[in-house]
Amino acid sequence: MRRITPLAPVLALLVTWALPAQAATTRYEAENAAITQGVVESNHLGYSGTGFVNYDNVTGSSVSWTVNAAQAGPATLRLRYANGTTANRPMTIAVNGGAPITRDFTGTANWDTWATAEIPVTLNAGQNTVTTVATTANGGPNVDYLEVAVSDTGGDYQAEDATLSQAAVATNHTGFTGSGFVDYVNVAGGYVEWTVQSAGGPATLTFRYANGTTANRPLSVAVNGTAVASRDFAPTANWDTWATAQVPVTLNAGANTVRATATGSAGGPNLDKLTIGAGPPPVTAADAVAPYVYAGWGSAGSASGAMAATGVKWFTLAFILSDGTCNPKWDGSRPLTGGSDQATINAIRAAGGDVVVSVGGWSGNKLGEKCTSASALAGAYQKVISAYALKVLDIDIEDTEWNNATVRQRVIDALKTVKANNPGLKTVITFGTTPTGPDSTGVDMINRGANSGLQNDVWTIMPFDFGGHSGSMGQATVAAMEGLKATVKAAYGYGDATTYAHLGLSSMNGKTDETDEVVSLADFRTMLSYAQQHHLARLTFWELNRDRACGSGGDLNACSGVSQQPYDFTKVFAQYAG
Repeated sequence: MRRITPLAPVLALLVTWALPAQAATTRYEAENAAITQGVVESNHLGYSGTGFVNYDNVTGSSVSWTVNAAQAGPATLRLRYANGTTANRPMTIAVNGGAPITRDFTGTANWDTWATAEIPVTLNAGQNTVTTVATTANGGPNVDYLEVAVSDTGGDYQAEDATLSQAAVATNHTGFTGSGFVDYVNVAGGYVEWTVQSAGGPATLTFRYANGTTANRPLSVAVNGTAVASRDFAPTANWDTWATAQVPVTLNAGANTVRATATGSAGGPNLDKLTIGAGPPPVTAADAVAPYVYAGWGSAGSASGAMAATGVKWFTLAFILSDGTCNPKWDGSRPLTGGSDQATINAIRAAGGDVVVSVGGWSGNKLGEKCTSASALAGAYQKVISAYALKVLDIDIEDTEWNNATVRQRVIDALKTVKANNPGLKTVITFGTTPTGPDSTGVDMINRGANSGLQNDVWTIMPFDFGGHSGSMGQATVAAMEGLKATVKAAYGYGDATTYAHLGLSSMNGKTDETDEVVSLADFRTMLSYAQQHHLARLTFWELNRDRACGSGGDLNACSGVSQQPYDFTKVFAQYAG
């Protein structure tokens, strides 16, 4: 993820997770719940939010949450807990005062090690209470949060059943669902407004539309009276050809209004229906923390050794390049499969881990340039995905790729194709930054993504190689992240919490490419704290190879250049719980 230069690299990358379809999951922090005979503390590592709940050592100590479900039915409760003793600390779990379910909460090695217990339950539509009660004199374990996974697909809402203004129901084109579609009058201000139901939290609005003209027909999308996004509804060849456009939003529990208003004098596109789907999957430590490993220099040690020493399960392997054509190879020369790179991946997976494969880097031939169309580039990406049945694809767009607006758009369009062909893909775009956030190229990339309808899950910056900064590198990173937050929020119209859930950072440990920059362990702790506070989607660094002290005459591509023990930097980020 960094430059392949005589020292450590800097690169812009795009990460794509392929995840299975999931129920909508909402996290409820324990410190925000109703607590009886317990206290909020923060004296152990690895919690999310602002703390965790320490149950008093008495029978009957409890934590009670109020949670929401869009509809009645089955759900899964996930309790994240730590038990640093050798004794079981059982609790009962009751929903809405019903019959309690007893679960064991066994030891987790120490109070800094967290585990998750899953409990299947049935929820009512709307608000529910979930209460966990200690059943022995030892009290309960420490509890970090409760996650509730419920079916929140929401279903389809036909446009012809919505409230219409300066628009009418029509049936004079083919391919619509339901009993018709809505045809906007050719004026600005016409709208279609639905009332939809949700359990509350992040969601995805999917509009099915047709635009038989040669010009965009933009709509402003408002949720509960507040504009959240503007989308171009691009031409679809003719009025009988339908496409979809997605808008990520945050919905309230219960009823919500969604209004799509035409902003151009030509009116809006024809609208067939609105589908309410789940928002992005919750951040987990496994998804978020995946240190970079580059096979071109410096041994990172065995995968199983690094995993045992740090607890990290994911690694990002770099780099896939072009072989001079629109064809991917490791470093542009080693075979995509069958060589040492595949052996490394096999070893990581055999040890219970998994990998991100990184495409790009600073040097060499870039697929984004050698593939001359978005469809060809998507095909090259697909070869990498298919070769390793990847859950994560990391596209590095940097240097000449990054500086070319045509290539940037090609990458965005290729990713839209890849996401369509690989349902559940989670994408992260990572690039360099200034100390105050993205530069003009970064802003352009984010705006292109929003305007093109790319539902990118995570925008990640690399906060180093600033070319000058003030304060510590930890402080500079926080400032750069806040600049990224402002840019993404403006482009996509998210609320604050949803914006942070779409952000990531990828630092560099120790000495960077610039003589005035040293990223210390204290800086990593500052970044960890920031990530925990805002629940960032990605927290990683370049690179595992360098996570060791240098020997005499050590190469800074293979060591950090600062005093440390092996894996010290990885161990800091390994505490991140999402």
